Amino acid sequence: MRTQTHHLKWQTHSLELGKRTRIMGILNVTPDSFSDGGRFFVHETALDHAKAMAAAGADMIDIGGESTRPFSQPVSIDEECRRVIPIIEKLAEELSIPISIDTTKAAVAREAISAGASIINDISALRFDPELGRVAAERDVLVILMHMKGMPANMQVNPVYSDLMAEIGEFLEAAIKRAESCGIKKSQLIIDPGIGFGKTVAHNLCLIHRLDQLQELGVPILMGSSRKAFIRKILADSGAEELPPTDPLIETGTQASLTAAVLNGAHIIRVHDVHNTVAAVKIADAIKNACLSDSCH
Repeated sequence: MRTQTHHLKWQTHSLELGKRTRIMGILNVTPDSFSDGGRFFVHETALDHAKAMAAAGADMIDIGGESTRPFSQPVSIDEECRRVIPIIEKLAEELSIPISIDTTKAAVAREAISAGASIINDISALRFDPELGRVAAERDVLVILMHMKGMPANMQVNPVYSDLMAEIGEFLEAAIKRAESCGIKKSQLIIDPGIGFGKTVAHNLCLIHRLDQLQELGVPILMGSSRKAFIRKILADSGAEELPPTDPLIETGTQASLTAAVLNGAHIIRVHDVHNTVAAVKIADAIKNACLSDSCH
């Protein structure tokens, strides 16, 4: 199936999706991220890293102040705001690309949008905080709706599906309807199938392989497989459960997973390493678009 094209237009931003895969750079302003272990918890370091990702080619920056790794615990609204709002304010002054706030809380989203964010990335798909959808509708922002089975504290405890793709599709279809009922336009929605959120290694691989089936929902698809545990487990030596988070092979595995996702219909990919991803995506897009011209006939 050919990747669908979409034109996103919101606030002062616009984005064409389909021919060129867009890159969302991850900025975790947390002390307990699974992938970068609090490297950007200091505000000055976080700002420098965000600007470096933008310079490397990121199309948007996603800022999160609460870890959603497996078995993580939530933080308070005040603490989450303390971590992210000063960074969003500074970046909004210096960057022209859109800024996303990775949160499930309406109060945090409201402050983040006032500070300069224009995208809400919600792992709960508007289920955890009933006010979040209304905030998004009122402030004319994009919303990313993610599939998750369970909660971060228990999602990786023996997740089971009777029909993986059907269940994910039904969940995301319901999430789209939930968003529309809040007044959010479908043209301002993005779906994320939630790699690693209540899924085994086999589930994640199947999801990437059959990603194009989610195009039936008629909205752009975001894929976030960067440095996830399934990559660390596949690449582990015999006898080891998974590679340590600092092993450089994890980034190589990440790029392979993202390339497959691009070829199977992803419009946006959410990553830690923007520089290497730009190169991988350039090749994946060239392959994906190769037979759209007469040269293949």
